[in-house]
Parts: sequence; C-alpha cells; structure tokens
Amino acid sequence: MKTVTLTIDGRTIKAREGEKLLWAALENGIYIPNLCAIPGVKHPAAACRLCFVEIEGYPRPVTACTEPVVEGMVVSTRSPRVDRLVHTAFELLLSNHHLDCANCPRNRSCELQRIARERRFPLRVKRLRKLERNLQVDDSSPVVRYDPGKCVLCGRCVWVCREKGTGVLGFAGRGFERKVTTFGDVPLGQSGCNGCGECTRVCPVGALTGKEA
Repeated sequence: MKTVTLTIDGRTIKAREGEKLLWAALENGIYIPNLCAIPGVKHPAAACRLCFVEIEGYPRPVTACTEPVVEGMVVSTRSPRVDRLVHTAFELLLSNHHLDCANCPRNRSCELQRIARERRFPLRVKRLRKLERNLQVDDSSPVVRYDPGKCVLCGRCVWVCREKGTGVLGFAGRGFERKVTTFGDVPLGQSGCNGCGECTRVCPVGALTGKEA
C-alpha cells in the first residue's frame, strides 16, 4: 500500500495513505486524547470530541479520528484553540461522571486518568456544575458488572457487542438522559448477553468490568 509523509508536532512520520490521522499518530508514539475511536472502523463516530488537532491550511481544528492523512500534511496536536476544545470536552465528560477513582477497578488503567495526566488536566470539575445521574449499578450478569454512572457514552461497547457479541447493548434517551442500556432497559443478566466479555475489554473507563471467576 502506498505511504505518505506528514509532519506532526514538528516530527516527520510515514503512514499508510488514507489512514486516519489518529492512528497514524498513535502508531508513531504521538499521543492524541481519545475515548471513542475503534481501530478499523470506516466511519468513526467522533463522539468524545477529544481528538481535535490543527492542520496547516485548515480554517478550524478537526477530529483526528475522522481525518485521513495526505502527503505533506502538517499537524499540531497542541495549540490554544485545540487545548481549549479538548479541555472543555473533558470537563463536560467529568461533569456527569461518577468520580470514585480510588475504588474503581480501572484505577491507574483508565483512559480519563491518562488524558488528565498527559494534558495536565485536573480530575475534577472546576468551571461546570456537577450533574450526577445517580444511575443504578447493574450486577445481574455473572460475568460483567455495569456501572452506568461511569459510562462516557463512547459507544465502543455498543459496536463490539454488535460485531462480536449478541447485540444486546445500544443507546437510549437523549441529552442528559442518554445512556447505554439493553433493549427494553432490562438487566444485563436477562438481556440475552452471552458473557463473551468483549465489552469489558474495549471500555476505556470503569463502566464495564469483568467479574472475578
């Protein structure tokens, strides 16, 4: 496959022509915050709004997960505009995220923590009002524990459940009421879930975790 040469943050790299900018950067050790991106998906959702970058010649920042690389592209992962957009998106996620890191099974392996560490963001809401959703933890499955209060609505679990599981997970509701749930909002243990555990492997936070055997 043809390769192209591009520059990210002053560093020249090569990538497969047509590859999404996010993956080209990550494969070359250049970190761009992301939560919803899934390798190989042709039409990324760009739902988390965390992977903004600036590209020379473009009028405004774009999401790296949707932008294909082209020859000669010059990219900046940090700029005042990018940092402002990413920080705002991050704070919006934290505003209704159940922050209980010390007791979370994903503590120290959570993507929210990594973003905070990489970008030096505080893991607390400063500019926005905290809006806890007070959703019930679903412990009905013998294999998977689902804490919707920690869900960041990235959609990874919905995609992998459809592709590799039984397709029982989906989105329901709008706006603040939006959540990942099962058809009819029945408990996971009664939904037809086959317990494959793929959702726990793709979840970037502590919303979906496996139970000890």
